[in-house]
Amino acid sequence: MEGGGRVSWMKYGSAVSLFVVLLAFWFRSPQRAGLDDRLDAVLSSLLRAERKVGMNNVARPKVAIGFGGCVDLIVDGVSLLNKIGLPATDQPLHHDYLENPEQLAQSFAYFFAPGAAAERFMLNDTLFSELVEGARDLPGNRWAVGGNAPVMAGRMATEGCDVLLGGSFSPDFTDVLSQHITVAGNAVEEPDIHLILEYPSGATWGRYTSRRANRYIIHSDDHNPYLDSMEEFAKKLTDFEPDLVVVGGLQMMDNFPFQSGERGALLSRLADLLTSSSPPIGIHFEMASFVEESIMEDLLHYVIPHADSLGMNEQELPNLLSLLKGSNITVLSDPNPRVATVLDQMREVYRILNQRHKDAAAQSEADGAEAQAKPLTRLHVHTLAFQAMIVTRGSKWKNTMSATAKASLTANRHVCGSNDIDPSKARLIMDDSFSISRQEGSQRIPLQETRPVSCWHEEDYEICVAPVLVCTEVFQTAGGGDNISAAGLVLQI
Repeated sequence: MEGGGRVSWMKYGSAVSLFVVLLAFWFRSPQRAGLDDRLDAVLSSLLRAERKVGMNNVARPKVAIGFGGCVDLIVDGVSLLNKIGLPATDQPLHHDYLENPEQLAQSFAYFFAPGAAAERFMLNDTLFSELVEGARDLPGNRWAVGGNAPVMAGRMATEGCDVLLGGSFSPDFTDVLSQHITVAGNAVEEPDIHLILEYPSGATWGRYTSRRANRYIIHSDDHNPYLDSMEEFAKKLTDFEPDLVVVGGLQMMDNFPFQSGERGALLSRLADLLTSSSPPIGIHFEMASFVEESIMEDLLHYVIPHADSLGMNEQELPNLLSLLKGSNITVLSDPNPRVATVLDQMREVYRILNQRHKDAAAQSEADGAEAQAKPLTRLHVHTLAFQAMIVTRGSKWKNTMSATAKASLTANRHVCGSNDIDPSKARLIMDDSFSISRQEGSQRIPLQETRPVSCWHEEDYEICVAPVLVCTEVFQTAGGGDNISAAGLVLQI
């Protein structure tokens, strides 16, 4: 009888399981069902928008990307700080760089609670080594190819591009790169290590609770600040004949102890490299977490005038705008800004930089010199909730709507760690409708599930905004901006 009971259960168990599943589906709340249907509709529509532009029937675009790279050691940030016995501080403070455990605790707390991304240089080599050793032994740690340039290169190679990557890497590092990536740079025995302290939304450290998932990055680089691959990169650039040049990783220079005039000389050489490229070739500069005002001023002098495309997140946008308007750097901004706020900031950056370009061109003409700078014709801002692009009409950048959709989808794919997007592991946090500006009486645009990418014309440019299906089961936030920017660029070159 006992054996017969087991047989009966095995016989009918699958039917019972199916009945339970159907019952759960039948009794799910109408509100939950409505949300699921909405997410499905938005996802399907974004995928359709992405597929409007194919990469299958065209020659692989060529993209040259510099500079530097590292090995990322990714750990749970709170677990690491607990492991090394670093207690939560009662005094969250901003520090431009880190020299001791107290400053690390204060700086981490400052960004952890609002859930804002941050990256800091650690001057204390001994402390950095201790942190790395602690992270090596931490359960669940992961090693990954890191650095803005290699991460963007990896994404672009995956999306169908051939890439020239400028950086000095170890043989083990280059062995794991895509076959579509050619490295230009010197070989090094030991790559720089970046320590990625990830944390999920709702994580707690002492009395602090994170408002959103993000990461705090610590580095103590030896190679990357010197752009030591630039000479080899420049040699290979001419024969490579790129369709696009991408510059990133310059935040490694932030607060690095250069000799007097050393950083300016390096950036001057970079400016010469950018001006030597053919005018039709697009140049994209990927912003990052900069806190040293002098390097931001150097970037405004040596790099940004030569880029016709910029990419940045919701922290870096107000930071750049503040400096352009003559104010101080903004270390911490709203990690979840409204669409109208971001669009107004983007318009101002676009207007100020292009006015600077016009003024510089007029001065060059008056002096009888050839203008070297480029107007800004593309601006991409990636936030947790949405993607926004401004693209000058008639410029070289194409497929803005599809590119914005692809950037949005890539945000979920990267953070969730899967190319297949699962709506049950996502949510929409963008408002059901948004104002296109903070100005009184501005138009409101509803989020339409069947056409989630909203595009419209203003002045001499087009604006596109797309919601992000925010990943609720986070695999990794580090490298998100690089993947998103790279994916958006792929469809526009």
